[in-house]
Amino acid sequence: MAFDNGKLFRLPCELLRAYSPSAEVRGHGPGQEVLQTGKREVGISAIEPVGNYAIRLVFSDGHDTGLYSWEYLYSLGENQDALWKQYLDRLEKAGASRDAGAPAPQPGTKPSWKKL
Repeated sequence: MAFDNGKLFRLPCELLRAYSPSAEVRGHGPGQEVLQTGKREVGISAIEPVGNYAIRLVFSDGHDTGLYSWEYLYSLGENQDALWKQYLDRLEKAGASRDAGAPAPQPGTKPSWKKL
């Protein structure tokens, strides 16, 4: 993704899906975010322009809500490393996986895998 100021970002589909601006992912207020699991192989099926200010991404898992403004996409690019680490840390803390179909963690147990 290239911007007028010369910045170029390569944003993985998984990151875009994990940080979707939709209420389904972000919730309706602070602390209501929903951790996205099993998204390692998610892709983008379609990109739809919304005026001159945003795009709507249609993901291969069916998720298609949330408008990605150019400002939001730029912010994801600028903060990609920190956001990726935060996402991986949240998955680990939850005992969840990036892989679809991975068994759900049992309450009070630790995951048996070491790397995400």
